[in-house]
Amino acid sequence: MEDLRRAEWRTSTYSANGSTCVEVAGSLPGVVAVRDSKDRSGPALVFARDAWRAFTAGVRAGEFELARA
Repeated sequence: MEDLRRAEWRTSTYSANGSTCVEVAGSLPGVVAVRDSKDRSGPALVFARDAWRAFTAGVRAGEFELARA
């Protein structure tokens, strides 16, 4: 389990008021952590940096867009 006490969290600039989004901590060695901004003391998901880069590249490329009916 990662020690997230030193994590420097940031909220997406797309968030309306900073409290209805996810927060990402890229300040940890070798991993990226993600948590719900509405539950900051709750659980966080932790990804290897390469996995996070692949995911964000897929988001930018539209790989996860839902088909519209």
